[in-house]
Amino acid sequence: MRELLGSAAEHLNRREADVVARSEVLRRDEPAFALTVLTEAARGGLLWVGIAAALAARPGRARCAARDGVVAVAVASASAHLIGDWLPRRRPAADHLPAYQTLVHKPTSSSFPSSHAATAAAFTTVVALESLTTGLAVAPVAVAVAHSRLRSRAHWPSDVIAGALWGVAVGVVTRRLLRLPATADSIQLAGFFAKVVLQRHLGVSPQY
Repeated sequence: MRELLGSAAEHLNRREADVVARSEVLRRDEPAFALTVLTEAARGGLLWVGIAAALAARPGRARCAARDGVVAVAVASASAHLIGDWLPRRRPAADHLPAYQTLVHKPTSSSFPSSHAATAAAFTTVVALESLTTGLAVAPVAVAVAHSRLRSRAHWPSDVIAGALWGVAVGVVTRRLLRLPATADSIQLAGFFAKVVLQRHLGVSPQY
């Protein structure tokens, strides 16, 4: 089964490599500096923890969205990496490209799925379900993060699509499971997950 999946993945890689090579959007030159900053900030979900902190400063639904969003980011990040362990896929051969060389942290894990796209979609989904207006404000940032992973050639297009779909699913499930009022206990839970995300971003083994 693993050999069959590996063969299918290589076939898909070749097809996607042809598509990317013909794309005028996914050029080989250096991406805009803002995209590079964004993709690094979103590493490990840290960007979303920062946005959640800003939302948590506001009372009511924004605070609930922040709490649930942090939990969704942690779940999406961890589960995306687990999926990658189960379904390993090599990343695009882009080490020589200026677009890839702008990355400060060169990814070495499985290319599938994109954890950047998964966390972006999970956070945005939770926020949008709680407050559509706030979700629409956050959505362009999520789209930019997903695009940055393609523009830097860190992922294949299908990695980003799969990551985004997985993130949406995680966001929906997270919101349904965490329908708790914004009490001290639930805020403390969100704080715990924020700590896990931060430790993962810094490369430190989470301390439970």
